[in-house]
Amino acid sequence: MSSTILHTSGFTPSISSVDQGAPQALVTPPEGGTGDEKNPFLTALGERVRALRSRRGMTRKALAHVADVSERHLANLEYGVGNASILVLLQVAGALQCSLGELIGDVTTSSPEWLMIRELLEQRDDATLQRVRIAIGEMLGTGGGNAALSPRIALIGLRGAGKSTLGQMLAEDLGFPFVELSREIEKFAGCSVSEIQALYGVNAYRRYERRALEEAIQIYPEAVIATPGGLVSDAATFNELLAHCTTVWLQADPEDHMKRVTAQGDLRPMAASKEAMEDLKGILHGRAAFYSKAQYKLDTSAQPLGPTFDALRNMVRKVLQLPV
Repeated sequence: MSSTILHTSGFTPSISSVDQGAPQALVTPPEGGTGDEKNPFLTALGERVRALRSRRGMTRKALAHVADVSERHLANLEYGVGNASILVLLQVAGALQCSLGELIGDVTTSSPEWLMIRELLEQRDDATLQRVRIAIGEMLGTGGGNAALSPRIALIGLRGAGKSTLGQMLAEDLGFPFVELSREIEKFAGCSVSEIQALYGVNAYRRYERRALEEAIQIYPEAVIATPGGLVSDAATFNELLAHCTTVWLQADPEDHMKRVTAQGDLRPMAASKEAMEDLKGILHGRAAFYSKAQYKLDTSAQPLGPTFDALRNMVRKVLQLPV
């Protein structure tokens, strides 16, 4: 891509911040006479660019040349007074030999130790990363691995997998309390799940979800817990679940998910979609890698309800070393 295109799609140089008549090599930071407040994100971004450039031992002129960006645009970026396009940031990151994440400042770039740990983990396969995650959890005392033989049985999976129906049957069979985590979330919030999300947003819902799970773990040494389908979307909450519960992924075909949810009179979370089935398949695909972290899995589409419950019952009783 030519520098001309980048200049057009990147920064709009600030006349008050950079003397347009000055040679590019003499560009200096703005003196603060404009009265404009800098955007904190852009200021921090500029500081990271300067720090990375210093770490690489590059002058601004050299970086501008390698990145194919004008020195004036780069000066605006470094002083937090220009709004760079993503293409400019990609080229600057390439010239600095760092990731875009390091440039914009994700948590794994916040210290040398984070960067060194990240370097050790890059290019590792998923099985190795899982072992590292569990080892870190054990070292920090926060768990993170599957809790062997925990008498808290957590059923995970997408809505319509059978968590509520099978969970209630399993709890009765074991003589354990049955905890429907969605109902506990509503108790915390004092309103329905849909109202929580409509009034307070998804982030607030995730906070209630975490609190409800923590309280269930604290209160019930033995329980069958039916979890919301999206719980795996929050890594911290999912880690908590894996550390303190025996987890079972209830799988089902997309058609069965749709049929069961429709029978409940609810198409959530696909209510407003004309391509509900495709949306559902997309959600299943996106979450499958997380659901697969469960210790056990059971296909609830393979057999009718009775035989499916028998399979679940036998599985859990063997895990808990109870008579089958």
